[in-house]
Amino acid sequence: SLYPASALVLTVGHGADAATAEVQRAVTLSCRPTPTGTHPAPAQACAELHSVGGALGLLRTGAEPGRMCTKEWRPITVTAEGVWDGRRVSYEHTFANNCFKNAAPTTVFEF
Repeated sequence: SLYPASALVLTVGHGADAATAEVQRAVTLSCRPTPTGTHPAPAQACAELHSVGGALGLLRTGAEPGRMCTKEWRPITVTAEGVWDGRRVSYEHTFANNCFKNAAPTTVFEF
């Protein structure tokens, strides 16, 4: 292959961490040579990942200004496992509730 592998499995689940979360949805995302997979917006998600060099921890996970969410604790955990530019990646982030997840300005975990 002319390109290093960049393929991820992304999940969204109810729970405080990846080990205990009940996975609700999972999609695949491949970004090389062209964006593809079961993710509903692979081109946009790959563009966001490219903008942070595949460092998922650099994606903005805070709510956009002006978005209001309750402070109820109903944790939603997102994960990404796979390979980015030939390097193994394993990422998880827990949002306080679904409102905070949906308020984050990233499409990577919108599915």
